[in-house]
Amino acid sequence: MSAVLKDTPELGAMREADLDEVLTIESAIYTHPWTLGNFADSVRAGYDCCTWRLYGELVGYFILMAAAGEAHLLNLSVAARHQRQGHGTTLLRHAAAIARERGAHNMFLEVRPSNRAAQELYARFGFRKIAVRRDYYPAQSGREDALVFSLVL
Repeated sequence: MSAVLKDTPELGAMREADLDEVLTIESAIYTHPWTLGNFADSVRAGYDCCTWRLYGELVGYFILMAAAGEAHLLNLSVAARHQRQGHGTTLLRHAAAIARERGAHNMFLEVRPSNRAAQELYARFGFRKIAVRRDYYPAQSGREDALVFSLVL
């Protein structure tokens, strides 16, 4: 029996078996990527950890934590060769739908000021900058702030 590859992207639950592929993307697109432990802990904690596959290839993923009427998008990433093709927007749409299902009224996220492409994606989706967390991220030299964005669901 042979596997049939789907020609439309599919959202699926991230499993520990996916983590090597996830880390390959994470390490390729970030100077300070999440670790295997970060992802494994999120999966084990029962967060909404989702993969996005096209023709069986991992294209992107997100980690969403929802509780007490709000959701926090902890990580949303798209492989470099698949960026700027609408996958980020589609992943955001799925994350927002899951957040609503979990009873969230707002979704929050942090993004680096240096990540202009992500900021533009979030703004197009309807997120608004609401705060700055000083020295939040590790950087090549010292620390970098985080811009906090919020979306009313």
